[in-house]
Amino acid sequence: MSAEIETIVLGAGCFWCVEAVYERIDGVIDVEAAYANGHTDNPSYNEVCGGRTGYAEVTKVTFDTQKVKLSEILDIFWRAHNPTTLNRQGADVGTQYRSGIYYISNEQKKIADASIANAQKAFDKKIVTEIEPLQKYTVAENYHQNYYNNNKNAPYCSFIITPKLKKLNLIK
Repeated sequence: MSAEIETIVLGAGCFWCVEAVYERIDGVIDVEAAYANGHTDNPSYNEVCGGRTGYAEVTKVTFDTQKVKLSEILDIFWRAHNPTTLNRQGADVGTQYRSGIYYISNEQKKIADASIANAQKAFDKKIVTEIEPLQKYTVAENYHQNYYNNNKNAPYCSFIITPKLKKLNLIK
């Protein structure tokens, strides 16, 4: 059985958290911290954090569909963050932390639309996740890549990411 590779781009708050989650999923081949769907060219982290570029912090998830389906990737997405809070995840506030599924094909859009309808059943508040085509995309600076694995003892990792990974049963 040969690998069938697919990519989806997800925004669910801080990209360090999203990257750390998907790095631990069987069938995920690669994750990349990036910025998507803004209105400037080649933004920097400081520009995105300034809130004037329109970009979201995102993670590009590349996976083998023979091992994990897009619907499973999205099931994890809904459990890994709070999709009912507009432009924020916990203490991270701003449009760069918005919840979003940025699709590459019409088939991905169909799966995302079905997924959000199903996920809504688990939440009392309305899901505010945007489902949009992937447009402008810029890879984040090198120090953001593989951030959790390289900085496990940093306060944000210790107090935010590690508990999230434990809650999702991705680490002990």
